Amino acid sequence: MDVLSIDFGTSSTVGVLAAFGRGPRAIEVDGSVTMSSAVYAEEDGQLVVGQDAERRARLDPSRFEPYPKRRIDDGELLLGDRVVPVVDAFAAVLRRMGEEAERQLSGVPDEVRLSHPAGWGAQRQRTLREAAGKAGFVRVRLVPEPVAAAAHYATLRETGAPSGPIAVYDLGAGTFDCAVVGAGNAVLAEDGLPDLGSLDIDQALLVHIGRSVSHADPAQWQRLLRPQTTSDRRLRRVLLQDVRDAKESLSRHAHTEVPMPDPFGDVLVTRAELEALVRPNLLRSTEMLAATIARAGLSPDRLGGVYLVGGPSRMPLLASLVGSTLGVVPTTEDQPETAVAFGLHHVPVDERPVPPSVPTPAAPSQAAVRPASWPPVQQQPGPAQWRPAPMPPPAGWRPPRKKSRKPVVIGAIALAVLAVAGIVTAIVATRGDGETPRAGSNQSVTAPPSTAACAGSQPALPGENGLTKCIRRLAGPTIQTRATCSDDPELAKALGATRTALCRFPDKTTVAFHEGLTLAQVEPSARKDMTGRIETDTWRTRTGLSGRYVAGVGPKLGLLIYQADGIPVVGTVMDTSPSHTSRRPQDLVQFFEQTVQPGE
Repeated sequence: MDVLSIDFGTSSTVGVLAAFGRGPRAIEVDGSVTMSSAVYAEEDGQLVVGQDAERRARLDPSRFEPYPKRRIDDGELLLGDRVVPVVDAFAAVLRRMGEEAERQLSGVPDEVRLSHPAGWGAQRQRTLREAAGKAGFVRVRLVPEPVAAAAHYATLRETGAPSGPIAVYDLGAGTFDCAVVGAGNAVLAEDGLPDLGSLDIDQALLVHIGRSVSHADPAQWQRLLRPQTTSDRRLRRVLLQDVRDAKESLSRHAHTEVPMPDPFGDVLVTRAELEALVRPNLLRSTEMLAATIARAGLSPDRLGGVYLVGGPSRMPLLASLVGSTLGVVPTTEDQPETAVAFGLHHVPVDERPVPPSVPTPAAPSQAAVRPASWPPVQQQPGPAQWRPAPMPPPAGWRPPRKKSRKPVVIGAIALAVLAVAGIVTAIVATRGDGETPRAGSNQSVTAPPSTAACAGSQPALPGENGLTKCIRRLAGPTIQTRATCSDDPELAKALGATRTALCRFPDKTTVAFHEGLTLAQVEPSARKDMTGRIETDTWRTRTGLSGRYVAGVGPKLGLLIYQADGIPVVGTVMDTSPSHTSRRPQDLVQFFEQTVQPGE
């Protein structure tokens, strides 16, 4: 099977092609294995990418976008006098790589694999899939970048090298991702920072240079930072490239000079100055890597390796900080920019590629920014929408009172939630006397101080179906009008929650609400039981309510946990059907977005 893998990056894109029964080989575009991700809009609306876009930017920088991936949430780009949907800009970059692959194959690849940051949620992944469809790709698979990088480095292990999970530190141009990947490329834990990348390092160096020279002509320096004319934009573009080159030079040399436009003199910068500028943020990322390893239930000495990915991994300071933080010497290779693209070929094929031509409805905030000429997204015919399998109703459930030497059984729904949330040990204990731990004991989960706004709230009144005022703020209108909800004080007591409400739809789908608990409480342990890919993203409703969700599938069930900002109530959507392991986290997210609909 001919497979094209594309690592669509913030500043550069890398393609790798495996064809004719040979191993994967990097695709050269414009004479390099790294193609610029930049786009340029011609006067007739045609989009030019790569080095051609970089060259045309010298003529009219206002028509140029160097980092379209960073604009994914904007919906559209203003390039000169042209309004360009972000998805079209993405498609233009992907299409250029696809054209080169088709030229080498004299045909279309059987499958295309695309990487994406680990922190990208369902909405951003839909944008990438839509772009892949517009680029002409038929069979598409999306893979998180750290997973692909880990798969690549796993193939490079020498005989006799330490085995075990791999930790990946991936610092790209726009984002930082880290993950611990175990056997079968299962993500044991992952995290990231959306505000840290090599572009942020460039900006820090530019500000440092500005402190040295701006006094010579403050007005001209401001024109460089905020260009208004074509001449100013050209000068700014050249300056940014010189700053970027200086940063890369300092990875090899102790000092370098940055050429400056008139009337400013050239600036000498040293590696020590650059390291002082970026140390706090790099230290923040290495500490996040250490925390991610700990959340995976591991210590650094039990890892099979710690690998650095991305261009900035060449900075000597980064390897030093990772080594001192973890006590393990990290590893990188000569071309860390290509690790993700090559790794895409080694990720096991565990699911059917999804045709990108089947769009899904965009979120309201995305649809609002599309031009009027943009065709409305239509739902294509397909299989019936997935719903979690019916679950046994909790009515009448009571914890056993009788002493026994067998484990306490508390009911299917409660056991599912507690097992995955990692707090089953606080409720279900195999103890010598067989008693259920009491709420308030050292085994129960207690609400943190931040939940005081709901702690001690009045019980639900008759007719409220167990939905207190706090829970109603999170439960959306669909739940309040279509679902049958009931109060479950026993489960709340076992969990250490102030109140618990179980809401069942006519098809027996159940959503549980736990007042007095927070997502931060249950997320770390929940992630441990999510053995596959984990979806995490923010959500927002038309009424302004916003929050975050975490979704994943494990051996026991599929689970989506969510919370709204400032509301100490955790909502859970569960799938405990025997076939839940065949589901994807995206299925839970789709159900959450289309049916649960949080908000008053």
